[in-house]
Amino acid sequence: MEKVELGRRAYARGVRLAAFETIDSTNDEARRRAEAGDPGPLWIVAARQTKGRGRLGRSWSSLEGNLHASLLLSGFGAPAIAPQLGFVAGLATIAALIEITGAPHRLALKWPNDVLLDGAKLAGVLLEGAQPAHPAAPFACIIGVGVNCAAAPEGLPYPASDLSRLSAPTNAGALFACLSDHMEETLQLWSSGAGFPALRERWLTYAAGLGEEIEARLPGETLRGRFETIDRDGRLIISAEGGRRAIEAGDIFLPALAARPEPERRP
Repeated sequence: MEKVELGRRAYARGVRLAAFETIDSTNDEARRRAEAGDPGPLWIVAARQTKGRGRLGRSWSSLEGNLHASLLLSGFGAPAIAPQLGFVAGLATIAALIEITGAPHRLALKWPNDVLLDGAKLAGVLLEGAQPAHPAAPFACIIGVGVNCAAAPEGLPYPASDLSRLSAPTNAGALFACLSDHMEETLQLWSSGAGFPALRERWLTYAAGLGEEIEARLPGETLRGRFETIDRDGRLIISAEGGRRAIEAGDIFLPALAARPEPERRP
């Protein structure tokens, strides 16, 4: 495994790091530690996962050279505001990628927190809660981040990409150090929910498909309409036949992006 270190800002603020060559899932390891009483902040990073997963229990391909990391947090406030941490993570991830690659015009955020490269999925975030065994311990949140640094999985229901398509090569270790610092900066701006309005505005500046026709696949229905905005709670607002709808969870597809020709891979 290549060397993995925290960024200077994260290290100075007392964030800890546990790195593994192989693990079942970085989110699962973070959960085990939370349930054992570790309050975080703690990053779990692994070169390889044997049981990586994404949203809704889907398998997450853990290819060699990619970034697999999870942050354990607690004491951030009421469990009700925990979903906002998904937007925090998405913003921190795209900020780190912009700094590392210098290609802001090719990166975007797909609601709620996927990062796209030229319209194809580059990174994803999995947010999970964990309740420590001791009833007096604070509720914990686990923020899993996966980034396709060296390779993208195949056979997915959506296009995927990786950082090898950019001219500047980026390894997982360098990206993680940058991500850990941007996560600290973004968490500070979020300020346990007090700064979410400002983060919402920042998120919208990176939003893929904003103002365009999108497709939302929800339990029991598929909704098509114009992506208007996200509201103060982070719900996606879509203008569809029959009026405006607020979506709390679902799979979002961007037909306009999918129709664009794929850029050539850089040597």
